[in-house]
Formats: sequence, C-alpha cells, structure tokens
Amino acid sequence: MFGLATEAALAAFQQVRGLQIDGVADEVTWAALQEASWQLGDRHLHLRTPNLRGDDVAELQRLLGPLGFDPGRVDGIFGPLARRAVGEFQENAGLEPDGVCGYRTLEALRRIGGRLSDAHPVASVREHEVLRGLTPRLNRKRVVVGCFGGLDGIARTVSRQLRTGGASVAEVDQADGSGQAASANRFGADVYIGLAAAEATRVSYYEVPGFVSLGGRRLAQLLVERLFEIGLAPATARGMRHAVLRETRMPAVLVEVGPIAVVVGCAAEVAEAMSTALRRWVDTPVLPA
Repeated sequence: MFGLATEAALAAFQQVRGLQIDGVADEVTWAALQEASWQLGDRHLHLRTPNLRGDDVAELQRLLGPLGFDPGRVDGIFGPLARRAVGEFQENAGLEPDGVCGYRTLEALRRIGGRLSDAHPVASVREHEVLRGLTPRLNRKRVVVGCFGGLDGIARTVSRQLRTGGASVAEVDQADGSGQAASANRFGADVYIGLAAAEATRVSYYEVPGFVSLGGRRLAQLLVERLFEIGLAPATARGMRHAVLRETRMPAVLVEVGPIAVVVGCAAEVAEAMSTALRRWVDTPVLPA
C-alpha cells in the first residue's frame, strides 16, 4: 500500500538523488530507483544501445577519473567515452582492452584506484581548462536557450538579447529534458540555460557525488545574484540531477521561476537578469582554483 510512510521515504530518496521532491513515483523517479538498485560488480558493463545506466556505472566513472582515464562526467551513463576509458585502463593494466568492465577489470580498478582516492577526476580538470580557455566575449558563443513551456516570451527575449550581443543562439522546446539535452549536444553549445515555470524560483546545476559542473555552478550562482536583485530568487543555487543537466555535455543550468503570477508582472526584468548573468559568466566562466 502506498501510504504516508512510503510517500515520505520516496521524498527522502528524491532529495538524496537531487530530484524534484514531491513524493510522487513518476517516470523520472522510477528510473532513478532502478538505477540506484545496481551496485558495481552486479553485471558486466559494456557499450550498447540504449546505453546502460545505473549507480554501478557512476561508481566506475568515479574510479576511472582520478586515475587519469576520462569516462566523461560522472553521469551514470555507459557511453563511448566510458568504453574508451575502460579500454585504455585495461591496456595499461595488462588486460585485454575490450572496453568491457568485468570481474578482472573491476578487481584491478579497485586495487589501483584505492591508492588515488584524493586525486581530481580528469573530467573536472578538463572542464576547468576548457572554460579557462574561452574568450571573454559573447560574440560567437554558441548558446542554447531551452523552454519547458509557459514562459516562451521570456525565453524569446533572452535569445534576442544574446543574439544582439553576437551570440549564436538555438532555441529548444522539447517537453522532456533528454530531448533538449540531445539538441544542445548536436548544436555543439558552449552553454545551456533552461527556463521553466514553477511554484517557486529555483536555480539548479549538475552535481553528484564525485563530480560537479564547475561552469554550471558558476553560472547558477550568477543567476541567483541577478534574480535576487529583482526579488525573485532563493539564497543559493543547488546541485541537481535533472535529465537536461545530467545529459548535456556543456555547462548547463535550469532556472525554474515562480509563482507564475509574480513572474508575469516582471517578465522583462527576468529576461534581463538571465541575459546579464550569462554575459557575466562569459567574462569569468569559472572561478580561479
């Protein structure tokens, strides 16, 4: 029976996983529950379509990164980068480089990885260096502005203001985060900023144990500052696992604004706050280490 205790347990799970906390077992939460059921070693991890997803994949990525093998960000998705990283590790460990994480590969990873638990994941280092190398100008930056419905006017205004500053902007409006992330990846965006209506204003970036998007966190902090100035923001940004944050390959933020009755009355200010934050982010996309 789905009672109050189950609802509370589900809400607690959602909080830990960085999901929307509502105690509802929707499709996103159900998928997260399934992913959480896998522990590293429960199954062989290999490249397939659709990609394997789970906490076991995330743990594999956390083990590979500090060793200098780049499986991409810790997203729990076994894609081409993860396969290549496993193969490179196997070759260095004297194993058959087939890109499949089985018992022998896992044994070697745990033996070697335990010595480097404090090392920085290569994906985080790579993101930091890429962001430091960006030219501090909006001109020619590739920006994706996503809208999840209800705030199309604000999204269009943000896009127009960024184009005026010289940015190449793509607007996406798929209903699901995975669809918007796929579009942003195909566009080769330097940054993604999403907009959604909500009961209260929240600003989110991608963060999980073992990985944080440095560029996403920086942009989220700048957005909070600007939205706070117009009386429409929380005190801090938060790390989340929304699909659009998890599956984009560039720094990404999701701005949920509300209540809608208040937002409608200050739509121009919201658009200007988002545009200004993004221009400031281009100047300093990551804080000095």
